[in-house]
Amino acid sequence: MKVLVVGGGAREHALCLALSLDPAVEELHCAPGNAGIAAIAHLHPLDVRDPAGTAQLAAQLGVDLVVVGPEGPLVAGVADGVRAAGIACFGPSHAAARLEGSKAFAKEVMASADVPTAASRVCTDQRQVAGALDEFGAPYVVKDDGLAAGKGVLVTTDRDAALAHAAHCERVVVEEFLDGPEVSLFAVTDGVTVVPLIPAQDFKRVGDDDAGPNTGGMGAYAPLPWAPSGLVDEVTKTVLQPTIDEMRRRGTPFAGLLYAGLALTSKGIRVVEFNARFGDPETQVVLALLDSPLAGLLHAAAIGTLREHPPLRWRDGFAVTVVVAAAGYPEQPRTGDPIAGLGDVPAPAYVLHAGTAAHDGEVVSAGGRVLSITAAGPSLEAARDAAYAGVTEIQLDGAHSRTDIALRAIRGEIVVPI
Repeated sequence: MKVLVVGGGAREHALCLALSLDPAVEELHCAPGNAGIAAIAHLHPLDVRDPAGTAQLAAQLGVDLVVVGPEGPLVAGVADGVRAAGIACFGPSHAAARLEGSKAFAKEVMASADVPTAASRVCTDQRQVAGALDEFGAPYVVKDDGLAAGKGVLVTTDRDAALAHAAHCERVVVEEFLDGPEVSLFAVTDGVTVVPLIPAQDFKRVGDDDAGPNTGGMGAYAPLPWAPSGLVDEVTKTVLQPTIDEMRRRGTPFAGLLYAGLALTSKGIRVVEFNARFGDPETQVVLALLDSPLAGLLHAAAIGTLREHPPLRWRDGFAVTVVVAAAGYPEQPRTGDPIAGLGDVPAPAYVLHAGTAAHDGEVVSAGGRVLSITAAGPSLEAARDAAYAGVTEIQLDGAHSRTDIALRAIRGEIVVPI
């Protein structure tokens, strides 16, 4: 099988790494890729939001499967363009990707499918925002309705800050605050059959103890030793399958990766958000533990034969990933700084590139989240220790990482109220 992965972040590096280890993959391409992906795939320049250009590249390469990584290309209709060219594509259509592209649309779908989520109000002016903030009370949750690279959500006890955040958005969703720990659960689907993966937890804020602004994600771990038994089955039954069924009922079937961000609250499971693709950084830890070949799974979802795919196999143990971010991230990340120590990261940890580029024979920073250092181990503590041992080898001026990824889980401090 020949495969083209669209994108160039740590998520795409993790996907390419898993695909490169799949015996069924005889040729692997990535567009545009990054400095790390170049070691395992053929790179190609591409405007990732161009459906026609992506389809043309896939046809030129003669690939059997296109895997669209980021949300931007999916919302732009890249998967539609590829499928129109007669090439199998893993990723939802433009219409189905609205589940991530519009939080208001996602709320509408959840209401129709009777999926449990936070009470909310869609607001288009400051008067409406002020009323919703007063209705739900503090902590205030204000979400930009559109795509915002993981940074469009503000959770604060400062009402003025909540109003100011809303003022910078055309349309916002104001929600009630959800208590309880958060869980990320991926599901591969062909629009009918739903195959859940293992749950993970990510860390969205930039600083230790969840301090500072939201980011695209500063680390993750999987699986969750504190998760209630039967969690995956319950989420599949009450959230994932009903959502997929509702999308098909609307005439816009969702085929690809449905990501459910969940809160385990005192009132039960509640959906925080949907994404229409593999989440970053959770992808790094979930794929580190997947023992089944990845290409066949994604291809089955792309061509509608997921029901016939064999059950997934998972490796024993745990995985942890820690993001190394550039100076100034998330407000004003600095780019162009040389990165050293990439070859010094000790096994079992390994480096997944995100915001990197090759320049004059060296690797330099080219984005806010620069690297993900990922490791698997027989225990969560062993995986965490290995990942952080790798982080200490990376030399990047002004770089910063959270130091508490998976720490509360190891200490047994996470309490599930349900």
